[in-house]
Amino acid sequence: MTMKQGKVDALLGIVFGDEGKGKVVDYFTPRYDVVARFAGGPNAGHTIIFEGKKFVLRSIPSGIFDEGKVNIIGNGCVIAPDLFMAEAQELETAGYTLTNRLHISRRAHLILPTHRVLDRAYEAAKGKNKVGTTGKGIGPTYSDKAARVGLRVGDILENFEEKYQTLKARHEQILRDLHFTDYDIADEEKKWLEGIEYMKKFPLTDTEFEINRALEQGKNVLAEGAQGSLLDIDHGTYPYVSSSSTTAGGVCTGLGVAPNRIGRIFGIFKAYSTRVGGGPFVVELFDETGDTIRHIGNEYGAVTGRNRRCGWLDLVALKYAIMINGVTDLVMMKSDVLDDFETIKVCTAYTKDGVTVTDMPYDTEGWQPVWEDVPGWHTPLSELRNEKDFPKKFADYIAYIERATGTPISIVSVSPDREATIIR
Repeated sequence: MTMKQGKVDALLGIVFGDEGKGKVVDYFTPRYDVVARFAGGPNAGHTIIFEGKKFVLRSIPSGIFDEGKVNIIGNGCVIAPDLFMAEAQELETAGYTLTNRLHISRRAHLILPTHRVLDRAYEAAKGKNKVGTTGKGIGPTYSDKAARVGLRVGDILENFEEKYQTLKARHEQILRDLHFTDYDIADEEKKWLEGIEYMKKFPLTDTEFEINRALEQGKNVLAEGAQGSLLDIDHGTYPYVSSSSTTAGGVCTGLGVAPNRIGRIFGIFKAYSTRVGGGPFVVELFDETGDTIRHIGNEYGAVTGRNRRCGWLDLVALKYAIMINGVTDLVMMKSDVLDDFETIKVCTAYTKDGVTVTDMPYDTEGWQPVWEDVPGWHTPLSELRNEKDFPKKFADYIAYIERATGTPISIVSVSPDREATIIR
């Protein structure tokens, strides 16, 4: 008798990120044996409120609060040892044991202190065309990965000092060529090297084998996404994108699993839209309404503290993201933020120079939204815990989105609390 094979379910932000993935991963974790991050680095802050305490996880998977689960940082991720150490020590101080439950891929790439300096130098060189990076060195690290000169986690176990000095010297030469020499990484580098030693406490493994063996044993894996699909290096609003594959395809490459191992794909989105950093944002509101949404939704970056740009729901972007990810289930977050609006607008198309489109255009600069008005529910949602108690107009808003996207909204969140996650 053949044992039933396990599956990898993916939980992805499917627009511009910041949807509340951490809370949903934490909620889902009891159903899975392994939780794995497959892309991104410390630029992705997943906020979780657990047992009355607030945690912001940057590199560590959001399943870490369940003592019985294995958490994996996959090969598609990039890691800053000093930031990883600070994040892990904060969790240890709060009483969570990590050493045997958090496994790190030896193939994941390391963010060097000079990568952060390069990040600042490249942004400065762009002038007015800044991408709006977090300055964490993510882009330069992935650039080194693509150029085949990067350092990986496995490199810290043998001849590391020589490898480190070689790559550092390469970066310093690039910075001289850019005339970007006013920096000092001495203190940062000291902490970074402490982080290298700290990482050696953890299992540094070939996680692709670990994950596939778990699947062969019938165990299930939850792949935790970072950022959002419209920040994907291939399918996002290039060049205002992240540096990794944030879509469902990135699960396979970032963890080393085959496409036929993928089960359900949960696409997380907000009941409205936000974006951080530069780049086109067709539905952005520059008025009091945008400010109100930002204030009520506390739309400030978990890692950077930057104001998030706010707007109404964008169906053009949402349908595109559902298509490229093969989303099976939608998860709608922060519904309660819209409680006080009499009327809610939804973007159903883009228009520019007399042309109107409903498919995501190659270049999203200069397009204007085509709005459709939807009645607001004007009722507080945050105390609700059952779908049967939804106000009719809120239920109508959910049904409207499901009809427009052809995808069920399987989960609705009506407040930051874990208990306010309603399965439909």
